[in-house]
Amino acid sequence: MSSQSAAKLRSRYVEQVASDLEENRRRQEELAQRIDQLKQEEALLTDILSLAERYEGFADASRLPEQAQGEPTIPRTKGSSTRGSVVRGSVAKAKSDAKQKADQPLLGDLLLDLLAGHHEPRSARELGAELREKHPSRNPTPQVVRNTLESLVAKARIQRHKQQRSVTYTVVT
Repeated sequence: MSSQSAAKLRSRYVEQVASDLEENRRRQEELAQRIDQLKQEEALLTDILSLAERYEGFADASRLPEQAQGEPTIPRTKGSSTRGSVVRGSVAKAKSDAKQKADQPLLGDLLLDLLAGHHEPRSARELGAELREKHPSRNPTPQVVRNTLESLVAKARIQRHKQQRSVTYTVVT
């Protein structure tokens, strides 16, 4: 290889390395901007999560801030009074439905009370049937009953007993 071809080759390598370095710096700037954007999104989501946790325990919608109650903000224009009253009426109905549901005992509490009335283990199917018999307004699906019972097991309020494929529950003593 002649010195002239070696110089040409070296020159090409230098150009390629310079080009690669420039591309690398540009890419680093893009990534730094993306990281800043993600940090801002994380801060926003953290704020939203803390607000959601703060209002999570409120069963009564009237205790929530105005916007969280689902009150739509519809701009008033000519001829929109009937639409606005329909929306307000449906919001009032939703609030009264939520109020009625909030007045009912929790499904877990009802199942726990039913289970406490028995001395022998009971299956989810038996508890669901007894619940529908004693509380006709409540009609949970069998899956909801099982999920609720498993939630009570996770909270160590009841015990699960397995015999082959059958699962029964008793109150923790």
